[in-house]
Amino acid sequence: MSDPLPDPFADQPDWAPLPPRPIEIVPATGRIELRGRRVLVGLPGLGWRGDLRADERVVQGSRTYVPVIPEHEWYRAESEQMEVFAPLVPVERVWVETVGERPPAGRPGEPGLRLVSLDAPAHRVPTPVFEADSVAGRRVVHVTGATEQRDLRAVTETYSGADGDICVRVAPELEWYRWAWRGQPPTTLEVPVHLLWLE
Repeated sequence: MSDPLPDPFADQPDWAPLPPRPIEIVPATGRIELRGRRVLVGLPGLGWRGDLRADERVVQGSRTYVPVIPEHEWYRAESEQMEVFAPLVPVERVWVETVGERPPAGRPGEPGLRLVSLDAPAHRVPTPVFEADSVAGRRVVHVTGATEQRDLRAVTETYSGADGDICVRVAPELEWYRWAWRGQPPTTLEVPVHLLWLE
């Protein structure tokens, strides 16, 4: 009995969920509408900061800037219709998160350490929640069939649900952030881990 157990997701049988489309990072200098989009700011060779949202470009003189707001403040401003301070970041230092194309079926993942270039933020590969060490507070995607529900946050770590499934409770991001500024607990949904992916 030294043979390893077979991989239940090998060759994506009918019952195995497909991963969500990956997040791709593109320069804000392109023709992309920015209002409300998730962005990263930084400098090549230095590093990147995320959990930010953008507003539309602003031109001052001959320079183009992007108003960038911490994500929790963006949700608060949108929810409560209030103005918040948004520093202007040169457009060439802003990168936009977009939903990419699903990779071809059967394409093997990259095991082990993955080296990236420091010239631009790295593209992320969706990770099944059951492979993650910790999920509470992280962005997740709920995948049911061909439907991807995004803008969710994990509220708990994995636990054994009432039916014996391994589950995570998730909440819409607006409610996740409202929990911080109002202390109002979010409405959560129990989701089996095999339907959740880290974004």
